[in-house]
Amino acid sequence: MSGPNDKAVTRSLFALPTPEEPAGGNQPPAVPEPLADDATVDLAAERASAGVDEIIEALDRDLVGLRPVKTRINEIAALLLIDRVRTRFGLSAGPPSLHMSFTGNPGTGKTTVALRMARLLHRMGYLRRGRVVSVTRDDLVGQYVGHTAPKTKEVLNRAMGGVLFIDEAYYLYRADKERDYGQEAIEILLQYMENYRDDLVVIMAGYADRMETFFSSNPGMSSRVAHHLDFSRLLAGRARGHRRADAGRAALPAVTRGGIGVPRLPRLPDDPAAVRQRAQRPQRPRARPAAAREPADRDQRHPGQRRPHAPGTRRLPSQPRLQQLTGPRLLIALRRAGGIGAAAG
Repeated sequence: MSGPNDKAVTRSLFALPTPEEPAGGNQPPAVPEPLADDATVDLAAERASAGVDEIIEALDRDLVGLRPVKTRINEIAALLLIDRVRTRFGLSAGPPSLHMSFTGNPGTGKTTVALRMARLLHRMGYLRRGRVVSVTRDDLVGQYVGHTAPKTKEVLNRAMGGVLFIDEAYYLYRADKERDYGQEAIEILLQYMENYRDDLVVIMAGYADRMETFFSSNPGMSSRVAHHLDFSRLLAGRARGHRRADAGRAALPAVTRGGIGVPRLPRLPDDPAAVRQRAQRPQRPRARPAAAREPADRDQRHPGQRRPHAPGTRRLPSQPRLQQLTGPRLLIALRRAGGIGAAAG
């Protein structure tokens, strides 16, 4: 009988086009080659045959920046290349632990790096399939007693031969809830990570501080994760990019519009330079209401404003103007206003 969450396992299945599986995948291991005392190994040829450079170049095309992450992937590839050569000559002690932890904010390329890592491990012969099964807590933890174990095992069996990507893995452990079935999923996950380490790679992702708390609460999980990749340095790279962009804009000539220097290059709304420019921009005075724009006394008016008057009448000059008029000019002004016209007649 199928439950409501059975379809959640297949909803987030990622796959990359990869070469065919190795011909000797289900065959017994080959006999180690004899190694002479003066034998030399061409690691460049081994790297080219494994296609490491092709995958690294594809990762460079997919993601801009992330230099520390790409450097760490190159180091892992070099380590596995040495282990691959040692295995050929019978010098390897056992399969290396390839479980990983990706820490960083959402949108920093963790899923893309997991896809490329799955293809790299497949090309080098450490995985049978170059695919990634991406799940969350809802895909592993059940809602009642006896539901978590079959649900978790079903997901792990689907991911066998490839990479299991657990996003926000710290949600598996909830110490504040007594009746939580996440601990049961963690125990099953630990068993598979140890017993099938040569056929399954588990990558757990999430915020750096929460992942640190998750590993400190589950020491068995921390001891099985060998590689930690930090994606949070991308934010520091963006900040340095903003500073370089600001320096480049300062060197460009500006166009003056209304007394404000506007750079020739457009800026993003969240650009720190644009935010500073908006803060320094002079504020225009707000428009006053109509009642406030009409003063009661004419003497408070602007010289260019006029008070409307009744038709057929003339307006007397203002009080200061009348004080300046003397003699004939005062009589002419009064006559034009009609104040003494009748008396003069």
